[in-house]
Order: sequence, then structure tokens, then C-alpha cells
Amino acid sequence: MEKNSQLMSKEEKKNRRNSLIGAAFLMATSAVGPGFLTQTAIFTETLLASFGFVILASIILDIGAQLNVWRIIAVSKKRGQEIANEVLPGLGFVVAIFVVIGGLAFNIGNIGGAGLGTNALLGIDPRLGAIITAGIAIFVFLSREAGAAMDQIVKWLGGLLILLIAYVMIVSQPPVGEAIHRSFIPLELDVYAIITVVGGTVGGYITFSGGHRLLDAGISGKESIPEVTRTSVMGILVASIIRILLFLAVLGVVSAGLRLDPVNPAASVFQHAAGEIGLRLFGLALWVAGITSVIGAAYTSVSFLRTFHKKIDEHYRYWIIGFIVFSTVVFVFIGDAALLLVLAGAVNGLILPLTLGSILFAAHKKSIVGTYKHPVWLTVFGAIVVILTTYLGIQTLITQIPQLFNM
Repeated sequence: MEKNSQLMSKEEKKNRRNSLIGAAFLMATSAVGPGFLTQTAIFTETLLASFGFVILASIILDIGAQLNVWRIIAVSKKRGQEIANEVLPGLGFVVAIFVVIGGLAFNIGNIGGAGLGTNALLGIDPRLGAIITAGIAIFVFLSREAGAAMDQIVKWLGGLLILLIAYVMIVSQPPVGEAIHRSFIPLELDVYAIITVVGGTVGGYITFSGGHRLLDAGISGKESIPEVTRTSVMGILVASIIRILLFLAVLGVVSAGLRLDPVNPAASVFQHAAGEIGLRLFGLALWVAGITSVIGAAYTSVSFLRTFHKKIDEHYRYWIIGFIVFSTVVFVFIGDAALLLVLAGAVNGLILPLTLGSILFAAHKKSIVGTYKHPVWLTVFGAIVVILTTYLGIQTLITQIPQLFNM
């Protein structure tokens, strides 16, 4: 690794560093979509300072899941669906179908969230805002250096999102001491909340987004494990910093005795904390969360198809653009596509245990990882996440499928 590093020019080192940071932010901003903002606000209002414990526990589980996935992708030099196919022939196709269905449905929600963000920020029709957002995302992938462009936009917009939420957190004046105390000694333990937050951070396609980006950037192999490890943890920490800041912002508002609007709880946090300016800032935050998730969902979902046909691999940028266009058309002409979202929610609950489970089997298969020795503690960590998310996935199916047929 050191020898390779010495042989690289300054430009190559800079590009490599940008790709590593970009992969971390791609994963983080893929997780931080419109649903992430709403989920965090609701759980904080329900659990108050004890939600800090949920965040702490989920960070540990998230790191365990992501380290497993990114390491095996790097060592094997294969994408998630290729690894799954080598573990069990045909499993990769099943995983790819699940990921694409889930990614497509949630991308409709991401496009819609970005449209609502432009409405809150500028007062324009959400459908027009969605079209503008899709146009910007498409422009990124039309670039000859689409990967580098994507790295830059998710990095800078991710940084902007952190600043926006940090400002609202400071204005809301949360009881930080109480939050820290309850993060270690909660008044209430909510296992369902922990599993839900883990699924929202590393579930579905999200944990593969950065790993696949590193492969495309040529960062792989045993010699890259130290970099991959640091970057995978960085991705979780960036997403977690955003959740912690939003948690504290919500806690400051609800601790002051104010109630959140059940229709749009995250928006009411910004408005209660900073008035009309806060509402505009929420619009900007929602748009940033929406467009970065659109980019992440489209890129990662298509990456699960690239190995199945050389034409898809050769023209993958146009498949990504088609993915974004289709999501936008569905939102503009059909709306939120509630039926599809309910089905995707049920399917998405099973994606992480399926993909992570195959990764854990692959980690100890020499035909996939060669001479690499995967740490036992990482396997145990991953197994815990698989068991917990399998339980959540089954519960999601049980509760949501009856709703699906009643719609």
C-alpha cells in the first residue's frame, strides 16, 4: 500500500482522496432522505432524550454492518449482486430485483420530497420543483466525469445540510446534558426504534452505495482495506452527525413544550425554532436531502444491474438517467404512488438481512475472498444485525401486506 502510494502522483492522490470522501458522503446522503428527517423528528418527540440511546446503539450496529459489506466488496473486487451469485447461484438476481424495486419506489419519495422542499423554499409547485431537481441530477450524470461530479455534489450538499441543521439545533437550545445522560441511561428502551433506525441508515441499497462507488473509482483489493475501513466508518459518522444534530434540534423544540405538526413534523421543528426563516431553511434542507438521495438511489440501483448485461454496463449513465426520469414522471403524474411505496417498504425490510447474510457467507469463502481472513468479531456483529433486521422485515410484511390489499 505504501509503495503504491509513493508511486502515485499528487493528482492521483488527490483524485483518490476525493473518491474516498465522495464514497462516504454518497452513502451518508443516500441515507439522509426526506424520510430520514421525518423519522428522526417522530422518534425524538416520542422518546425525548432517550432517543439518544437509540442513536448510539444504531451507530454501533451500522458500523458493524457497513464494515462487513465494504470490506468484502473491496477484497473480492465484486459488486453485491456478483458476491450473492457466487454464494448461491441466482441469489444475485433476486437481490438485484429487490434493490431496484425498493430503490425505484423510494426514489419517487425522494423526488417528491425535493419538490416539497422547493415549495417551502421558493413557493413553487412541488411538481415543477421535482422536475427542476431531476434536471440537476441528470446533468450530474451527463458529465463526462460523472463519478467525480457526483463525489463533489454529495460532499458539498452534505456539508450544507449539516450547517443548516446545526443552525436550527443551536437556535432551539436543546438540553444537551440531559441528551448525553439519557444516551447511556435511557428512561425507555425501544428495540423497534433501534432496528428501524439501523434499517434507515444501512438498509436496502444504502450500505452498498459507497462500496460500489469505490469499486468504480478503482479502490479495491486487500491493500486498500485500511482506507476502505476508515471511509466506511466516516460514512456512518456523517449520517449519524446529521441525525444527532436533528435529534437535538427536535429535543430543544419539544422540551420547550411545543408540539410538532403530525403532517410535517420536521418542518415544524425548523419553524418553531427559527420562525419564517426556519421554514425556508427547512425547504432548503429537504431539497438537499431529496436531491442527494435521488443521486444515491439512482446510481446504486443501476449498479446492481451493470454486471447482468454488457450493454447496461457500457451505457450505465443513461440507465441512471432513465431511472431518474421514470421516478419523476411517476411522481408528477401519479403523485406519491402510495401503493408502490407500501410494497417497497415491505420488500426493503428484507433486503439488508438478505444482502448482509450473503456477504457474511462470502467473507469465509476462499473462492471469493482468497487469502483474506475476515475478523470473527465482524462476522458476529453482522450476524446480530441480520437477526434483528430479519425480525423487523417479517414484522413489516405482516403489518403492511394487509394494508396493501385494503388500499
